[in-house]
Amino acid sequence: MLPPPETQRKVTQSWHTPPGLGRQEVAIMGSRQWQGKVDPFGAVAVSLVSGLSDQQKISKPPFSQFKEVYLPPVLHPLNKTLVTGDQWKDVDSIQERRRSFLYEFCKKYNSMKKLRTHLVHIVSRIYVEDRHKVLYCEVPKAGCSNWKRVLMVLNGLATSVHNISHDDVHYGKHLRKLDSYDLKGIYTRLNTYTKAIFVRDPLERLVSAFRDKFEHPNSYYHPVFGKAIIKKYRHNANKEALETGSGVKFKEFIQYLLDSHRPVGMDIHWEEVSKLCYPCLINYDFIGKFETLEEDANYFLQLVGAPAELKFPRFKDRHSSDERTSAEVVRQYLKELSKEERQLTYDFYYLDYLMFNYTSPTV
Repeated sequence: MLPPPETQRKVTQSWHTPPGLGRQEVAIMGSRQWQGKVDPFGAVAVSLVSGLSDQQKISKPPFSQFKEVYLPPVLHPLNKTLVTGDQWKDVDSIQERRRSFLYEFCKKYNSMKKLRTHLVHIVSRIYVEDRHKVLYCEVPKAGCSNWKRVLMVLNGLATSVHNISHDDVHYGKHLRKLDSYDLKGIYTRLNTYTKAIFVRDPLERLVSAFRDKFEHPNSYYHPVFGKAIIKKYRHNANKEALETGSGVKFKEFIQYLLDSHRPVGMDIHWEEVSKLCYPCLINYDFIGKFETLEEDANYFLQLVGAPAELKFPRFKDRHSSDERTSAEVVRQYLKELSKEERQLTYDFYYLDYLMFNYTSPTV
């Protein structure tokens, strides 16, 4: 997993491990081929300083310097040997365009930005399904609940997606994440499994998250986020609002989102996809979109050899009577914001808009 000795001798640039990271620090700076397959991280150097004895640290200093190269390595072909029939031709064509677009974007983006990050953090949102060799990066509010149901069925943990409750999906701890494996397990799966990410128009995803977490009773988001948001951004807030955190307005939520000194941190439901799944560091084999979720998902199931009877579920996981968050619903919410706030919100998700080729909204 480590660069060969001759690579180490050519190194000129130093790198210092940021304080506070875990035992396995990773610097990701570029591209290479690994055992005939594409290394999704490019040139990866793993520092195991914490696991070495003091004598080993002195005599064999682990990689403190790395050759500077860039990601991604190669746009490798998607394995389609398990796909049957001609009905997927159009979906496949769209998929290839998405993959090519992301590859070209990352090639250009990475030429301007040196990438250094922590391996375990990079893969922390990725779920593992070993039977069909699937890695799925969870993007909340982009069909993730039903995707986890599908993974549970694929893994033999349930017989049908319709028999799995919301709580089992999110709190059952039935599925393993990639960061729970050792380094060898992580690298092996990244290099041999089919890696998928499903995304959504950034502002639709944002509004969907707001509606779900703040317009319905919630025992976590109201007291943790709601109280802090109301306290900082609502003038003359009444006692009940300050005590319960209920009734956060969309404008207040956006003020929190755009505040560089937020009273409470970010959350995965509105974090940028670029910071959840690292699409320019991990070479995803499949890029699905919420806007074409059903056909994308069912094509992906064909690609990985899922049972023919398993189809991606159509039902809404929560608040099924609510209208789905559409472009029109988003426009209504954006009316509550000033033109400057609308522009800043778009700017916040600018990278996601570019990376996945979404049309920028009229702000």
